[in-house]
Amino acid sequence: MASKSIQELFADKARAFWIFQIAGWLGYGVIRTLNGLALGETPAYIKPSIVAMLAGFVLTLVMRLIYRSVRSSSLTVIVSVGLAASAFMSLAFSTIETIGHITFYDPFDDPRALEFFGNAAIDLYVLLTWTGLYFLINYYLVLQQEKEKALKATAMAHQAQLKMLRYQLNPHFLFNTLNAISTLVLDNDSKGANTMLRRLSSFLRYSLVNQPTQKVTLDQEIHALMLYLDIEVVRFQDRLNIAWEIEENARRAMIPSLLLQPLIENALKYAIAPSEDGGTITISAKLEKRRLIMRVRDQGPGIGDGVEKISQSSSGVGLANTRGRLQQIYGDDHAFIMHNVKPSGLEVAISIPCEFAEAEQ
Repeated sequence: MASKSIQELFADKARAFWIFQIAGWLGYGVIRTLNGLALGETPAYIKPSIVAMLAGFVLTLVMRLIYRSVRSSSLTVIVSVGLAASAFMSLAFSTIETIGHITFYDPFDDPRALEFFGNAAIDLYVLLTWTGLYFLINYYLVLQQEKEKALKATAMAHQAQLKMLRYQLNPHFLFNTLNAISTLVLDNDSKGANTMLRRLSSFLRYSLVNQPTQKVTLDQEIHALMLYLDIEVVRFQDRLNIAWEIEENARRAMIPSLLLQPLIENALKYAIAPSEDGGTITISAKLEKRRLIMRVRDQGPGIGDGVEKISQSSSGVGLANTRGRLQQIYGDDHAFIMHNVKPSGLEVAISIPCEFAEAEQ
C-alpha cells in the first residue's frame, strides 16, 4: 500500500514538486516560529518568520530553474553549480531575513557582520539540504521512468515472442486443411468441401478474436477444439474418435488460448493419419491441489522403443511451441511431460497454476 501511494504521489512530477515545496517551506516557517518562541521571542516573531519562509520559497524556485538547466550534466558540474547557487542564495536569504526582522519585528536591531554570516551559514545548510533533496528526488523519478520503460520493453518482447510461437502453428494447420479441401474438390465432394470451409471460417474467426497473450476458460478452449475437430472429422471421418474427460469444476479455469490444439494436431499426425483403422484421442482435465492438469492421449505408436519417459527436447514444432508458450507465460511454474502409455500410444500432460476469472475469485 505504501509503495502504491508513493507511485501515485510521483505520477505527476510537477504536482509532486509543488506538494513538497509548499509543505516543506510551511514546515520551515512553523519550526522557525516555534524555535523563536522557545528562545523567548514575542508572538510577533511570526512576521519575520513568514518573510523568511516566503523568501526561501521564492529563492528555491529560482534555484530550481538553474538546476533544470544542468540536470543532464556531469556530476562535477551539478555539484559545482549546486554549491555555488546555494552559497549565493544563502547570502540573499540572510539579507532578506535581516531586513524582515528589522522591518516587522525589531527596528532597533543592528546585526553585526559575524551574526549575519552565522545566519547565512544556517541558511546555506537549509538550501544545501533543499538542493540535495531536489536532485535525489529527480534522480529517483528518472530511475523509475527508466525502470518502467525497461518493463514495457520486456513486456512487448514477451508478447511478441508469444505471438510468434502461436502464429507459427497456423500455416501448418492451414496447409493440412486446404490440402484436405483440395482432395474433397477433386473427389467432387462439394458438400464436404463446403462444410470444411465453413468450419474452417468459424475456427479462424475464433483464433483471430483471441490473441496469443489472452487467457480463456477451459470451457472456451473446448469449444474452440470442437470447431477444430469438426474440420478434422470431415478429413478422417470414421477413423477419428474423440473422448472427453473434463471435470466440471475445471471448465472455469483459465488457460492460454488454443494451448491444446497443437497437442491434438500432433496426435492426428502421428497416431490417426498413419493408421488405417484410425483411433481415439482422449482429452482430459481436472483440478488437483490448486493446479490444472490437462492430458491429451492417443493410441498411436508412441515415441521410442518402449521408452516410458520422453526427453523434453523431442517432438516437432507444435509441441516445441507449446513448451515455449508455457515457459513465456508461467516460467518454471509449469510442467510439460510426454510419456508412452500401454498398450500403445503417447500421452502429453500439462500442469499449470489454477486460475479463475477475477469475477469468480
